Amino acid sequence: MNILGLSCYYHDSAACIICDGVLVAAAQEERFNRIKNSSDFPINAINFCVQQAGISFDQIDYVAFYEKPFLKFSRVILDIVSKFPFSYGSFIRNTPQWLQDRLILPGVLKREFAYKGDVLFIPHHHAHAASTFFVSPFDEAAILINDGVGEYSTSSIGFGSGKNIDLQKQINYPDSLGLLYSAITTFLGFNANSGEGTTMALASFGQVNYLEQFKKIINIAPDGSYTLNQKYFSLNKRKRMYSKDLITLLGAPRKFDTDYDQRHKDIAATLQFVIEDCLIKQSKYAYNTFGSENLCLAGGVFLNCVANQKILEQTKFKKIFIQPGAGDAGASIGAAFFTYNSILGNERKFVMNHAYFGPESTDKEIEIALNAKSLKFNKYEEQTLLEIVTERIIAKKTVGWFQGRLEFGPRALGNRSILASAQDSVMTEILNSRIKHREWFRPFAPIVKKEKANDYFKMLADSPFMLLAPKVIEKMKTIIPAVTHIDGTARTQTVDKETNPLLWKLLDVHEKKTGISVIINTSFNLKAEPIVCKPAEAIIDYLNSEMDCLALGNYFIEKHDEI
Repeated sequence: MNILGLSCYYHDSAACIICDGVLVAAAQEERFNRIKNSSDFPINAINFCVQQAGISFDQIDYVAFYEKPFLKFSRVILDIVSKFPFSYGSFIRNTPQWLQDRLILPGVLKREFAYKGDVLFIPHHHAHAASTFFVSPFDEAAILINDGVGEYSTSSIGFGSGKNIDLQKQINYPDSLGLLYSAITTFLGFNANSGEGTTMALASFGQVNYLEQFKKIINIAPDGSYTLNQKYFSLNKRKRMYSKDLITLLGAPRKFDTDYDQRHKDIAATLQFVIEDCLIKQSKYAYNTFGSENLCLAGGVFLNCVANQKILEQTKFKKIFIQPGAGDAGASIGAAFFTYNSILGNERKFVMNHAYFGPESTDKEIEIALNAKSLKFNKYEEQTLLEIVTERIIAKKTVGWFQGRLEFGPRALGNRSILASAQDSVMTEILNSRIKHREWFRPFAPIVKKEKANDYFKMLADSPFMLLAPKVIEKMKTIIPAVTHIDGTARTQTVDKETNPLLWKLLDVHEKKTGISVIINTSFNLKAEPIVCKPAEAIIDYLNSEMDCLALGNYFIEKHDEI
């Protein structure tokens, strides 16, 4: 049985395919069309998934979509009507899109690839819940969902057992932790749906000095339920997400590409504190309600690795699972597995223990891309390549690392990465200013051998998807300063020898030469770009930045002969 899962038309469009209950392929559309956070119908991702599965389009048994469009459209229209005439601009901008594709998905599927089979529309939060529980290693678990908004739901708490998911408690739009975080993100001069991670990073430099103001914005009950004071928001009224009342409360918003003052940092810090407080209360409620020591998290809010770590530290849950594409991209996977396991009643047979479900490139494709730019290169055996790359990292060079299958989700997890030494804090400035061209305060993540993680970090759980931020052990802060954030944490990725043997071997070689089993890993992309997918894109980024070296498969090139 072949099920195609889809998410699209809002942000982070994606497709996946599961064959007889096993995930075979998954990818975001942005990696193909090169539009960051693309909302387009994911035809390129679909084509890849079907090809990777080795099937034809007429062998797809079901298409599963990550929400119920008519229910969502009813919410949108009711919201627009309630805010008319201020919502007129939103109505003009959005309604044509609903009529031309979102409400006629079966017709779109027929037009794009002649699909005439069954299309199942999965409630958005059920898709999120399935995306984490059904691919987790747990037989039973509490489930917590938080995002911007699905059809109506914004926060859901429930329980998963076997093939069943029961979402019991729900908070609806316009109350939303995700929309609160996005609104303040835009207030701070960053983009919604992509700048939230920047807000999280900025928060570490501030103090919680705006708590009284935020108490006027959000009221949080002891069980984690909450309401937002809508006077501070401008959803569907104008293009910005916040109102004049928020400006009166917090001061003037930061303009894009201007300096940060302490007020901006403190607002970010207070926002982060409030979100953490609410999520911890929700988690404690889920633990007390269901009694499970396992917790599954999904929804874009849980891309916040700092908050995820606080949940682990401040609740009684022993094990936590967060799917690498926790946001809407991952809901495509959830829609497919909800169809297979819950609706069709099939037994669970898959655990998502890695994220490498995207395209990979052959040696021939790599050579064609290198020759197209007339680049000199060497091809090495695996061990020789690992030795050379390690030498460059030790010499404080930056290395583009393009290997194996592309990662699913927003984080580079060691196959489309830029690698550098974690032992010199100057590397953060080099990466931010010379290659990534991003904010100076953005931290860089460490990769570490799974079995050595406790030597460097206060690990409470494995972190294969870079979605936890444990504290760095005190004596290690001076050993790996380039990955130690100002708050003493690190957005850690633990590398398993079984799931990514090449990356593990690189760490092993580095450890043998330096005694340190930690390297910087940041995503292989330049500012405002999606992570690279193809060799040609990696080469362009290499040539258009001050990256020193590039390892494409076993092919190696560098800009300077000297080390």
